[in-house]
Amino acid sequence: MAQAERNGQQRLRPAPLLFEPSEAVADPEHFFDLESMDDPRELLSRATELSLAFRAATDRAVEFQAVAAAQLADPRRFDRLTTADIAKRAQWTEDYAKKMVEFGRSLLNGTAP
Repeated sequence: MAQAERNGQQRLRPAPLLFEPSEAVADPEHFFDLESMDDPRELLSRATELSLAFRAATDRAVEFQAVAAAQLADPRRFDRLTTADIAKRAQWTEDYAKKMVEFGRSLLNGTAP
């Protein structure tokens, strides 16, 4: 049941993340047009949507990192990497790389918490 709830949460996309025009990205104060909103209710709503969308995107990206780490560490691969090599590539500690490999294996096996 917890897995079903988690899968439902992963698919939640609270707000679309739209690419910003290149001229807006050049302005360090510009952030998804939030700085131009005058109504604090609208600002809070849109900022909350973006925050939730970024969290969901982060969670998904971490899962993809874990799957990639598990695949790279797979002992059946002739070119497998050690957890130290994976840590170096991902700029992680070796302990974190080990945990990510384990998490990735659980995702690949369908036994993730």
